[in-house]
Amino acid sequence: MPFNRITLIVLDGAGIGAMPDAPEWGDAGSDTLGHILESRKLLLPNLQRYGLGNIRPLKDLPAVENAVGSFGRCALRSNGKDTTTGHWEMAGIILEHAFPTYPNGFPPNVIDRFVTETSVPGILGNYPASGTEIIKVLGQEHVNTKKPIVYTSADSVFQIAAHEEVIPIDRLYEICETARRILDGEHKVGRVIARPFLGEPGAFYRTENRHDYAVPPPRENLLPALADADLDVVCIGKIASIYDSIGVTQDMTAKNNEQSINQTIKALAGPGRGLIFSNLVDFDMLYGHRRDTEGYAKALEHFDARLPEIEAAMGDEDLMMITADHGNDPTFPGSDHTREYAPLLVYGKKARSVDLGTRDSLADIGQTIADNFGLKLVAGKSFLGEL
Repeated sequence: MPFNRITLIVLDGAGIGAMPDAPEWGDAGSDTLGHILESRKLLLPNLQRYGLGNIRPLKDLPAVENAVGSFGRCALRSNGKDTTTGHWEMAGIILEHAFPTYPNGFPPNVIDRFVTETSVPGILGNYPASGTEIIKVLGQEHVNTKKPIVYTSADSVFQIAAHEEVIPIDRLYEICETARRILDGEHKVGRVIARPFLGEPGAFYRTENRHDYAVPPPRENLLPALADADLDVVCIGKIASIYDSIGVTQDMTAKNNEQSINQTIKALAGPGRGLIFSNLVDFDMLYGHRRDTEGYAKALEHFDARLPEIEAAMGDEDLMMITADHGNDPTFPGSDHTREYAPLLVYGKKARSVDLGTRDSLADIGQTIADNFGLKLVAGKSFLGEL
């Protein structure tokens, strides 16, 4: 008997140990969840009973004899370790070529063309930064000069921040559309992002008028396959933008972990058949990149404490999968993502508890979801039969 709905929750950046090719990415020894659990004793009773400690030895989180969930880990087969790469692979898209990243900023030929074709008076920034920090540092100069702030991150992104009273929203969006057109070929970044803000020096704040301009994924992926079969594809948080809204039947806004959890519960409380796809961004954005181990630990405990609410909202025919898109070890040098396995926990009131082992690809998740609804993707091996 197939499941009625499958809820896929991505703990953004919550890797569970370096993959064999991690040294090639400069990530030998990275271990997001392992190192956080070594930092202090965490209270994760719900993740533990699902089988988190059964995936591999973790400090102070022993394996349980009768896990209520299925457990395993997924390799990332694609060439990359960014948000888009990991999420696309979950949906059955394996990338041979990584989206470009810019740890030293964008090259002069990109910036020069951007300035010329957008007719801006120049740019500020052009380095990897936290979005809230860079407007603190450059916001006043931006107001004075009217030059947009351009920056990137560990992800494949070209972000443009501007004060809404200096560069109006419509103009900022127009600038971003030009940047999206320019950033092609070898510089085809995963996303161009408009990052508007308001306020005065010392009190600048980002508004909710963010807009993402993503590279559209190939149509042969899980989301359009489900939507074309008249199934729900409910996306929460940044999920819709990662897939350029292709195949999305409902986009539920959520800006942080708390809101994503609330929206997931709300979606489960409603009727429907298909996929609920949720991203918990704080693990990556607030704690991984900022190398905040304690913040990451508290966020894991908070998610764990709310799992019973998600369970209570699930119907008898529902299934939940918990995974990650890449690693982001807060104890590791730098502020980049880390090339790690993704944990895989699967729970349903009518699902079996089995050891799913090490999966060859995150695409196994998408293939399992597709299989549940009588569909088939190009990549991935379904584990539906084991559940």
